[in-house]
Amino acid sequence: MRNKPVYKRVVLKLSGEALQGRQAHGIDASILDSLAEQIAEIRRMGVEVAVVLGGGNIFRGQSGTTRYKIERAVGDYMGMLATVINGLAFQDALEKKDVATRVMTAIEMHQIAEPYIRRRAIRHLEQGRVIIFVAGTGNPYFTTDTAAALRAMEINADAILKATKVDGVYSDDPMKNKKAKKFASLKYMDVLNKKLKVMDATAVSLCMDNYLPIVVFDQTKSGNIKKIILGEKIGTVVN
Repeated sequence: MRNKPVYKRVVLKLSGEALQGRQAHGIDASILDSLAEQIAEIRRMGVEVAVVLGGGNIFRGQSGTTRYKIERAVGDYMGMLATVINGLAFQDALEKKDVATRVMTAIEMHQIAEPYIRRRAIRHLEQGRVIIFVAGTGNPYFTTDTAAALRAMEINADAILKATKVDGVYSDDPMKNKKAKKFASLKYMDVLNKKLKVMDATAVSLCMDNYLPIVVFDQTKSGNIKKIILGEKIGTVVN
């Protein structure tokens, strides 16, 4: 096993559901603590880290609009605000691990987060701070997956680490179909053509156009983030 990172700068994409654990909604403190410790560990290795958070554990824009009969754009803005709540909680968890952190938001709210400015974000990374990007892209109709791809491109990240509840990408839902095949690697077009649930099509297309690899892995197993950083074959690589 390597002892030096194969990635210098990464974007870690975490869904809101990843933070809620087995709870019906909200944030599981033990998961928050575990993820914060794993990020602290790779920061000590010199890896520059940015995090993009979803908000589905609090409010999911698209499904929420149907359930509550809210206009789609309004629901998406509500979902963006949910990511800010998650971001502040994650910042607190990281700072308890003595990790210097900045929350940067696509929707300005000066009292609690910095507005997103690309050059400032890159400077924070160079100074060893972990950035937490919240509020998605700041625009309705775009997912936090797309936000992760966009921010990764803007800050010149080496890869997107996409955290899920399963150990990679499968041909079908492995929870429902025991015969589902796991892919060790995939091409971008395979993901798009087969409509595999890696990231949404806009995010995958962005990564394809800019040759940015996506590593899909099981975030429920502590230590997986470090293993990916050290080059171990964890999960599924899309490139």
